[in-house]
Amino acid sequence: MNKKILTTPITDEDLKNIRIGDIIYLNGTLVTCRDVAHRRVVEGGIPLPIDLKGKAIFHAGPIVRETEDKKYEIVSIGPTTSMRMEKFEKQFIEKTGVKLIIGKGGMGKRTEEGCKTYKALHLVFPAGNAVYAATKVERIKDVYWTDLGMPESLWVCEVNEFGPLIVSIDAEGNNLFEQNKAEFNRKKEEQYEYISKQVGFIK
Repeated sequence: MNKKILTTPITDEDLKNIRIGDIIYLNGTLVTCRDVAHRRVVEGGIPLPIDLKGKAIFHAGPIVRETEDKKYEIVSIGPTTSMRMEKFEKQFIEKTGVKLIIGKGGMGKRTEEGCKTYKALHLVFPAGNAVYAATKVERIKDVYWTDLGMPESLWVCEVNEFGPLIVSIDAEGNNLFEQNKAEFNRKKEEQYEYISKQVGFIK
């Protein structure tokens, strides 16, 4: 299987043949962006200080240290739960033109609609690999909204083959987590009926 690599800026055409369950890697610009930043953009109407069109965001609160030459480097960068951003994500995609939203766990209907309407993907980075993820960040190019503190600041990173990233919502709005949930529930009902027959003698 060929390795799927997306490089920013990403276009609608780049996402055309990517489906839920696919594994991809990212080259280019990745910006950490979580709860408060989403709220500022969507509820506060405050424009982002960086153009996200064709780029990727990461629902993450990194640990960053300042180097001796007054620059910054990522120590650890693990995903935070994407569902916290569910109420904002469709509007965020519309307002910013972001193409990849990376985080932990699945997202819901609003994000499905946003991905389908504006052609974007939601992807899952495997939890528990925050230090490994940091090795894929080649440098921090810039940082914005530092008044929010380290975890909520917009850290603009240059990444090389950042991943593996599992596509959970594709550009057609298909949702891997929701499809799996339906299948697991179906199997659960089958097993419940089977087990009930086996232990029916117990009163």
